[in-house]
Amino acid sequence: MDPQMNKLLKWSVQNSQQQNADGSLTAPPTAEDLSRNLTPDMINSLMGGPSDADLMKAAMTMLLSDETDLENKMIAFDNFEQLIESIDNANNLEPLGLWTPLVKLLEHEEADMRRMAAWCVGTAVQNNQKAQDKLIVLNAIPTLVRIATSDSNAATRKKSVYALSSAVRNYQPALNELIKSLPESYSKDKVDAADMEAVDKIMDQLRAHQVESA
Repeated sequence: MDPQMNKLLKWSVQNSQQQNADGSLTAPPTAEDLSRNLTPDMINSLMGGPSDADLMKAAMTMLLSDETDLENKMIAFDNFEQLIESIDNANNLEPLGLWTPLVKLLEHEEADMRRMAAWCVGTAVQNNQKAQDKLIVLNAIPTLVRIATSDSNAATRKKSVYALSSAVRNYQPALNELIKSLPESYSKDKVDAADMEAVDKIMDQLRAHQVESA
């Protein structure tokens, strides 16, 4: 049985009328009671609609398709970013196999694709240690640093700094990786990931980094 349908069945049983020992029935649940424990995925299953996981996979399919034009890819990316604002959906990136293609899109030839990929990475890793660690595993932090310090598109550089900022705050392994990946002109002194002022200083330096014109 579909896991969401299984949850719906349990929900239905839990919220149906119950017969008491004296033969009387408990009062039926109110509409507020019924809606309180319904998740969006359960509602989608009930209505026959796609789950968030289905929508995330569909968006990534569009992003990777040569048949989808840039305008529609931007729409797909926007939908994808909104979906992964939920930490549950962000944590689903790994089991759905979506982290690797997302990181690869950081190096897309189109600046808007790189920008949106960096934006989605930043959203997924924000206050999410599991996702922050995934960036280290995928060796994405050096890529983000390179984009932040050399990409020809200013908006893309800005979103890359946002992604780095989200990736390293309160997560020392990611900050250590960032410091190793910074250009030679930057300080390589150890910084505490919980020291927001010190982290902000690095981010401000990245934002101000001068990029040579092509």
